[in-house]
Amino acid sequence: MRTDTVIMGGGLSGLACGIALCRRGQRVTIVSGGQSLLHFNGGSMELLGYHDGKAVTKPLDALQALPSQHPYCKIGVNHIQDLATQAHHLLTDAGIAMSGDATSNHWRITPMGVAKPAWLTLNDHLRIDDLAKLPWQHVALMSIRGFLDQPVAMLANGLRKLGMTVDVHEFTTPELTALRHSPSEMRASSIAKRLVSRTALEHIAQQVNGMLGNAEAILMPAVLQLTDNGTTTLLQTMLNKPMRLVATLPPAVAGSRMQAQLRHYFQMLGGVYLLGDTAIKGDIQDGKVTAVSTSQLGDMPLRADNYVLATGSFISKGLVADYEHIYEPVMGVDVDADGDREKWSQFGFMEEQAYMGYGVATDGELRCLKGGQVISNLWAIGSVLSGHDSIKAGDGTGVSLLTALAVANRLAASKPFAKAPDK
Repeated sequence: MRTDTVIMGGGLSGLACGIALCRRGQRVTIVSGGQSLLHFNGGSMELLGYHDGKAVTKPLDALQALPSQHPYCKIGVNHIQDLATQAHHLLTDAGIAMSGDATSNHWRITPMGVAKPAWLTLNDHLRIDDLAKLPWQHVALMSIRGFLDQPVAMLANGLRKLGMTVDVHEFTTPELTALRHSPSEMRASSIAKRLVSRTALEHIAQQVNGMLGNAEAILMPAVLQLTDNGTTTLLQTMLNKPMRLVATLPPAVAGSRMQAQLRHYFQMLGGVYLLGDTAIKGDIQDGKVTAVSTSQLGDMPLRADNYVLATGSFISKGLVADYEHIYEPVMGVDVDADGDREKWSQFGFMEEQAYMGYGVATDGELRCLKGGQVISNLWAIGSVLSGHDSIKAGDGTGVSLLTALAVANRLAASKPFAKAPDK
């Protein structure tokens, strides 16, 4: 199979890169093993949330202090604002309506009720621009009876610490009765599938409106709109007060919906998405990748002009650790990691862990290295990259999106963007 670009990994970075390349007329194939980390996303994207242990309010200003090995520095901190704008437009074109600004972080609320800095948040989710000026002082927090993935007490306590008065209410609907017969079915995605009809939403609205009291707004668990069908918009028309969704424990409906929308957009642009397949071996000759073999295609390797490694970090097996070393399993490219296993981690859950910054070694253009030599047509993007700790810095989704677009821009520099197709 011959194409212009093969992307190994079908999560946020792989899909963003693929979409950008398709928009420039390239033939792109994505090899995706299945569920990506995007399925665990609670509805927000982070550009840079923390630096030196402190929350960042102006991410573009804070970029100047990042170490030279950080992916943002490799793609050029002076390009970050433009890339962030491109990323926001790409998400919008894919039908993912988010708000935010790269020049100033807002705050998202985690399922545990903790406020964390964010760059973009889904329009139907709760976001707070200024913790000193809350959008509402009194909210009604709605809980679904038997729902396993919303720690309501912790969420309510966290909101109260921010200064809100929180009334907690529990509701159910006839549509959810059957799910409660099996506790394992009371998960976000299963609930979302039951709450799609107008009748189901009317049942919710009837109960919620009767519980509001003096609350100024309604906070609902993010278990609506598994597909882009306007469920939250329709429910809002039935409610007597403004409603916002709050993130639940993963896997999350919001992340699953974003994954599906990005994949749909990529395929609508003509991209080939090999779901359930895995890149297993790359052939490298004279400093170039000549083909990639996959688990499903057997003796029909993928051949392209360029290849992009978007396989993720340890959790998605883009990086693998054994008792002796850390390695990248598909291409066997160089990895930035300490050779002493004792230094990979340290005791203590809250302690900084060195392995979180490990990843594939690249040159200044994000081309992979093997034996210290540049592979001229193999690029790395997203969380497989070394040089940053996505948990400590709160920059994981930003690195995924922006490195993906930076590489796509380089691979298709001679071709202008096509007009976004009608959806």
